Amino acid sequence: MRTSTNPLTTVRNLGILAHVDAGKTTVTERILYTTGTTYKRGEVHDGTTVTDFDPQERDRGITIFAAAVSCSWDGHRINLIDTPGHVDFADEVERSLRVLDGAVAVFDAVAGVEPQSESVWRQADRHGVPRIAFVNKMDRAGADLDTAVASIRERLHPVPLVTQLPIGTEDGFTGVVDLLRMRALVWADGADTPEEGPVPAALSEEAARRRRLLEEAVAERHPAALEEFCDRETLTAATLAAALRDLTRTGDGVVVLCGSAYRNRGVEPLLDAVVAYLPSPLDVPPVRGTHDGADEERPADPAAPMAALAFKVNATPTGRLTYLRVYSGTIEKGDTVRDAGTGRTERVGRLLRVRADRHDPLERAVAGDIVAVIGLKGARAGSTLCAPDAPLVLEPPGVAEPVVHVAVEARRATDTDRLASALARLTEEDPSLAVRTDPETGQTVLSGMGELHLEVAVERVRREHGLEVTVGRPGVAYRETVGAGVTGFVHRHVKQDGGAGQFAHVVLDVEPREEGGFEFRSTVVGGRVPQEFVRAVEAGCRDALAEGPLGGHPVTGLRVTLTDGQTHVKDSSDTAFRTAGRFGLRDALRASRMVLLEPVVEVTVTVPEDAVGGVLGDLAARRGRVTGSETRGGAAVVTATVPLAELFGYATRLRSRTQGRGTFTARPTGYAPAAAAVPAR
Repeated sequence: MRTSTNPLTTVRNLGILAHVDAGKTTVTERILYTTGTTYKRGEVHDGTTVTDFDPQERDRGITIFAAAVSCSWDGHRINLIDTPGHVDFADEVERSLRVLDGAVAVFDAVAGVEPQSESVWRQADRHGVPRIAFVNKMDRAGADLDTAVASIRERLHPVPLVTQLPIGTEDGFTGVVDLLRMRALVWADGADTPEEGPVPAALSEEAARRRRLLEEAVAERHPAALEEFCDRETLTAATLAAALRDLTRTGDGVVVLCGSAYRNRGVEPLLDAVVAYLPSPLDVPPVRGTHDGADEERPADPAAPMAALAFKVNATPTGRLTYLRVYSGTIEKGDTVRDAGTGRTERVGRLLRVRADRHDPLERAVAGDIVAVIGLKGARAGSTLCAPDAPLVLEPPGVAEPVVHVAVEARRATDTDRLASALARLTEEDPSLAVRTDPETGQTVLSGMGELHLEVAVERVRREHGLEVTVGRPGVAYRETVGAGVTGFVHRHVKQDGGAGQFAHVVLDVEPREEGGFEFRSTVVGGRVPQEFVRAVEAGCRDALAEGPLGGHPVTGLRVTLTDGQTHVKDSSDTAFRTAGRFGLRDALRASRMVLLEPVVEVTVTVPEDAVGGVLGDLAARRGRVTGSETRGGAAVVTATVPLAELFGYATRLRSRTQGRGTFTARPTGYAPAAAAVPAR
């Protein structure tokens, strides 16, 4: 182990990422057990895991909420976040990745790369988070390390650097060959630690071949390793380890290990790899923020001004628990901190080291720490907390736009206020949930990322708040866009009712924008519309995007150009031109050819081969478009693009068609023109 005077070199902040049911939570549980943090192995199927502590997680057997835990290994402190694998909870993954320095991506040795493992990998790419890969479930029938690695290379496009060779196959998997040190690690039945020994004679030739392939792949991408390889025609274990660390941290390679977390085989080498290859807070660039419009960096230094990002909030009946990543400086119990977004100051009541739903008190936290705070009343997920005399705003995690909604109401009229309070608490904890009141029906509408997301939210209202609620049929979030626009559309806003009047004259061009979103520009010349009024017209146009002419759905995918206009010496104002922009664009959209858009998802259905025909017919009836089909592990895997509105209740239908043997996953792919008319929201 490397020694250093700076304690931050011994900190690792990492997440566990994977597709649902690839074994993330079991890997986390074995890490806690192996590091001595727990003294009994938690099992998902028994509901005894540390990180899946919520009753719904234990009932459903999946991770729903990102859970933070801390443990120690080889003199290093590991702050670990077990993230959800279901697509409906991708926003939890997004908030976690924002504050992590590294990640372990877990893959099923039979299925390889699955749809949601691809999604979380892309999320990690966007955040520049270095990763190592762990191919889990090597003891399963059909498990194959090479096939899993090939799927990683083909679907995720990294350079996989395989550092282990499995010993035994499927149920006979007993250990691994460490290709760096050319040693065998074998776990006897029931043993918690491996026995180290020489490479088995039957595997020595294959191990030497794979070691050579690893050396060549590393030397090709690392200058220092290439120099040694050219001089000696081989690489020492120390050079190989140093090069793997550099390639991992730059993203030029991904170290691949294998094992069976359920049988506790391969966990110790995984922990060694986390310590050896993933970065410490000192190895990542200083955090960047803004202050008074200027960019500013803060180093990971306990002596620097304090800056931290809140990435998760638990609003419990006994108080609010705010999870922080401290990027610079030091925060102590009783300190006063500033919420940089709102300008409010708050007092830190208590600091806690987190172990899922259990906590250990702390006196202070320093740069690089992930901790929880009690006492903050106004901080939300994405809030920046900083020293009052050194303000800084850090970029918050992105929040996905909800695509599914349900109407929710209390069964008893006397519980209406309690329901509103419960929903407000939910949205405070989960920014990807949204609550609004439908202006036409007066109903309370809860929006989220998917059917399961909303099911979980409503069940929390029932369990945690003791409320009986009625839930309407799920609906989806439609959008409207411009199919064919208009040119030279004139709108004149004149209002005269005594005193100062209002006058604004605008001429607008409206056209489709293939990139989506909204773009506004002005080609007015000669000062016919002053610049301050141009900005008011843009603001008015943005106001008009809230409700389109087809059904009152938000409008996207258009470009508006202000080409001409007129002003009045006395009656023109920002208000007048903003009003003209709003009503002018609204009328221009009515004159345009509008297209209704609906959310679509990529569905991956895994079924027995004898059920493929029925599944394909059902997908076609749901307006699905099949994009691929293959046989994997003795089952047929069908990929299709399907409108989200057609997937409600599909899980039950699939189970009945396949006698319970079929499964499916879905991930959003965007919006597409709707094939049928959709009622107004």
